[in-house]
Amino acid sequence: MAVQHWADTLRKAKKTALIADGKRKVHYLFEDGSEMAEEYELKTDELVLRKWRHKSTFGGQGQWTLEVGETNPNGVTSDLIKESSSNPLFMRKDTKTSFQWRVRNISYPTEVYSVSAEPAERCCVIRTSNKKYYKKFSIPDLDRCQLPLESAALSLTHANNTLIISYKKPKEILTLEQELLGELKKLKGTSEGDIDCKTQ
Repeated sequence: MAVQHWADTLRKAKKTALIADGKRKVHYLFEDGSEMAEEYELKTDELVLRKWRHKSTFGGQGQWTLEVGETNPNGVTSDLIKESSSNPLFMRKDTKTSFQWRVRNISYPTEVYSVSAEPAERCCVIRTSNKKYYKKFSIPDLDRCQLPLESAALSLTHANNTLIISYKKPKEILTLEQELLGELKKLKGTSEGDIDCKTQ
């Protein structure tokens, strides 16, 4: 079963924990050489960041790619980026019970938006009836566990120029996340500045 396979892959990964800035930061090194880094809020246990790095074609270190979290939460300094800061900004920010995506700087009325699941393409699509915004995105968590994509799990709300898309996590994902969090809490997370991190 794919869910169990992914759970085993996580369990076998070499994990290093660090407690800093009010977050539990965990680094995973997988058997194939790929890496995953996650950050959880210590108070709520909510995932705030997940990024991946895979080996390049020639065996070197690839670039980190963001899966969950903001690309630049500390603000932008580039003039080029500042110019386009009014453009819609798409990011993922999960809750404990839902995968969640936010599109900021988008001000159309709620009735303009629609979101649908495209099971054949393994993706979700945001559309606007005025043809002003279109976004296709996948849910890697479901792909890793080979779980079906269901339109009934999708919902959307709009407030303060932000469109929020939610996908209710299936029970298999909820169970997996609870088990993983339990394991991560067993890791002795060192404080920032400590040299030796406990690994598993």
